[in-house]
Amino acid sequence: MINSRPSDEGAAIRRRRECSACLRRFTTYERAQFEALMVKKRSGRREAFHPDKLLDKLRIACNKRPITEKQLREFAYSFEDEVSLPEVASEEIGRRTLAFLKSLDDVAYIRFLSVYRDFDSVDRFIEEIKHLGGEEGARGKATQPPLVEVEDGTSKRRS
Repeated sequence: MINSRPSDEGAAIRRRRECSACLRRFTTYERAQFEALMVKKRSGRREAFHPDKLLDKLRIACNKRPITEKQLREFAYSFEDEVSLPEVASEEIGRRTLAFLKSLDDVAYIRFLSVYRDFDSVDRFIEEIKHLGGEEGARGKATQPPLVEVEDGTSKRRS
């Protein structure tokens, strides 16, 4: 071996080697391989956790919302690191995802929730939105006054 050093911010070891037979040099990278986080589905079936599947669902919920791709990637790809158990229920993934979206954007939260809870009626959807509106007041979110039309034909916020 010629040289060895950390790579990828410490996630891998880069080794520079030389073949003793032909004297050609080559580089290898070593990474620790951990057991995959397993997801227990509602049906009882188990499958490996795939952050890309979660990321796809987040992208759908956050489409055309003021949330960056970086925020979504960080959540999806750090999920495995935050779970200390070898197995997690799919419901727990949904709960954590809802909490994440609720902290970022109410519309993305409602979009994800409507699929996660499988709303079967418009009334159920409206009920959840009203519930969210009640929490906003309790959380102290600033609400903007309504728009009113002024004499010159423009709109401004009522103070």
